[in-house]
Amino acid sequence: MEGNTIKKAAVIGMGPVGMILSAHLQEAGIETAVCDLDKVKSNLIRTSGISFEGETKRKVSFRNVFSSIRDLESFGPELVFLCLKTTHLPGAMQELSSMADKTSGIVCAMNGIDVEQMAASSAGESRVLRMVINFAGNLTAPDITKVTFFNPPNYIASIDDSRKKDAEEISRLLTSVKLDTEAISSFDLLKRVWEKTILNSSLSALCAVGRMSIREAMSNPDTVELVEQIIEEAVEVAAAEKIKFEDDFIRKCLRYLNKAGNHFPSLAVDLLNGRPTEIDFMNGKIVEYGRKHYIRTSLNLTFTNMVKAMSHKNYSGLVQTAKSAVSTGGNGRMEKHEGGKTFLGVDLGSAYTKFSLIGENGKVLFQTALKTLNRDKISVRHVLEALKKEYSISGICATGYGRKHFPDAGTVKTELNCAALGVSKYFPGAKNIIDIGGEDIKVIKCNAEGHIENFYLNDKCAAGTGSFITEVAERAGISISDMSGLASKSAFGKELNSFCTVFAKTEIMSWLFEGLPVEDIARGIYLSIINRVSKLRVDAQLPVYLIGGVIAHHPYLKDLLRSKYSRDTEIIQNPQYVVSLGAAMYAKEEAYSSTSPKKHERVS
Repeated sequence: MEGNTIKKAAVIGMGPVGMILSAHLQEAGIETAVCDLDKVKSNLIRTSGISFEGETKRKVSFRNVFSSIRDLESFGPELVFLCLKTTHLPGAMQELSSMADKTSGIVCAMNGIDVEQMAASSAGESRVLRMVINFAGNLTAPDITKVTFFNPPNYIASIDDSRKKDAEEISRLLTSVKLDTEAISSFDLLKRVWEKTILNSSLSALCAVGRMSIREAMSNPDTVELVEQIIEEAVEVAAAEKIKFEDDFIRKCLRYLNKAGNHFPSLAVDLLNGRPTEIDFMNGKIVEYGRKHYIRTSLNLTFTNMVKAMSHKNYSGLVQTAKSAVSTGGNGRMEKHEGGKTFLGVDLGSAYTKFSLIGENGKVLFQTALKTLNRDKISVRHVLEALKKEYSISGICATGYGRKHFPDAGTVKTELNCAALGVSKYFPGAKNIIDIGGEDIKVIKCNAEGHIENFYLNDKCAAGTGSFITEVAERAGISISDMSGLASKSAFGKELNSFCTVFAKTEIMSWLFEGLPVEDIARGIYLSIINRVSKLRVDAQLPVYLIGGVIAHHPYLKDLLRSKYSRDTEIIQNPQYVVSLGAAMYAKEEAYSSTSPKKHERVS
């Protein structure tokens, strides 16, 4: 687009907001660079671009893709958009402040109160703009986003009004490509920031602590009353800060929240997955400003402290972590490694391909997962290329369904062996391992030395596996992310009679017509899974350890299995990566063994 005074911009943080914003900036005629510290994601975007799903299907490519903020200096952006969690902002500002160019504007496209002041404390107020984002999306793959909503307009302002022209130009350009954005004054900005934060704070901590989706919270009169009181506290504090809303503001907030989807807010997702939260810049800020004006904010304080206490304990309401030392959580982030050999395990499963990289001391340096048959053909090649650039990989072991078709592997092992080794690393001794996968169920019995003594497979059909759950839950209209929480609220005792997916779907429809609550349907599906597992031989005298992608997303199965066997039953931390971790350990073992023959498998 001709006539732009802003020629170059950079977007840091390739979550859904960063992806959507960078695509629209480029479409508006600004040469846009993108940056994400996740080098696997950066490599994917560099190779394949960014794809969008949903109503607008398209792919956007970028010439300039970086995995380091300091490398942006060579690009020379006039504006840098920060699409980050507040917990990552201090590190990003430290990197930006060390760059020689001190003239580029910094746009905080983030949630929370006072995040722009954090940026200004490092860069100076004259460089900082703030953007209030009113769109969102979900990542369906590292480089694929599904846009979930846009409630226009977005707002943008210079925090001291010294960059009004930049704000006006960004507003004009984004609006021209249908991402409606309004340039406002710094004083109006404060009202919009508080408005958005009040909406976020009203439900985020409540949903996190109560393990409820937004729709669940808003469908319960008792929690709606809590939400209203949280908003009332915040509005009173805002008024003390000379930020006043219209008389029907609270009513409008509740109407808006009633239209929200059946999903968890991002703060709740972070807490439930053991990640740092943004609570200090949401409910925590309302408490902070309330104290400034001697206003009691009892509910905001309660939920702030509860979230902090749960974060401090690294508590996860949906995932029961065992005593395992596996620590990376499969977030795709590369841990620092000061030289030395590394070893890679690749688990090529029916639904996902999982990667685990370990160092010589056994520490997990990297874990991630990609869809095995992704329609955009995201290849394991991208992951390998990124890893080889960062680490000296001395051995690769492949396992899973596709293990014999992975040419980069120097060693091939069955997933049974890899599962046993991965679990025995942290839980030595005799045990049962139950692996519920996408297409099968495995029960592995290990002896006192941790070696496989026997194993049993449900390999006749996909009944009771991940694909079965997905198809049956879809017929029932139950989101996979909500299913475990729903089932935990039910005491329903009836299971699906049929293991055949086709007949099970028919049975589900019968339940729906009978008006059976969705919580009961979810538990009924789980009970049929437990029945299927129980047909395999599990030693009732030994502890049970659960692994696999299914248990990672359906942790309530653990409670049902524990009740079934009346034995200690634990979910291994990061259960979907246990097999790839065992493969990495085999890669290390093979690399240091001059006598072990290659391509050897202990179990056929």
